[in-house]
Amino acid sequence: MKIRGAIDSETRCSHYHGENDRIAIKFYCCQEYFPCIHCHEEYGCGHRELWPCKKFDEQAILCGSCKIELTINEYLTSNSRCPSCNASFNPGCALHYHLYFHKP
Repeated sequence: MKIRGAIDSETRCSHYHGENDRIAIKFYCCQEYFPCIHCHEEYGCGHRELWPCKKFDEQAILCGSCKIELTINEYLTSNSRCPSCNASFNPGCALHYHLYFHKP
């Protein structure tokens, strides 16, 4: 699976490359995975759309550690850990949910 903008095997990018930065998000508009909104702006389709609440059961989050795809609901309720491999996710990502997902 191609992660556009990723600089390592755990999906980190030049914008977010801390230890816990290990998810990629499938953007609703183009259905392609990117590590962050900035990568989508640089390499993406050019017209970002938010995931609608009614689609939160679709797989749209990739764990960079084990490569499992999570639904948006699984990710939002994960407590910043992959439910499959227990790798930690960056809890600060919650501050950016409004850039990717409509508010439930």
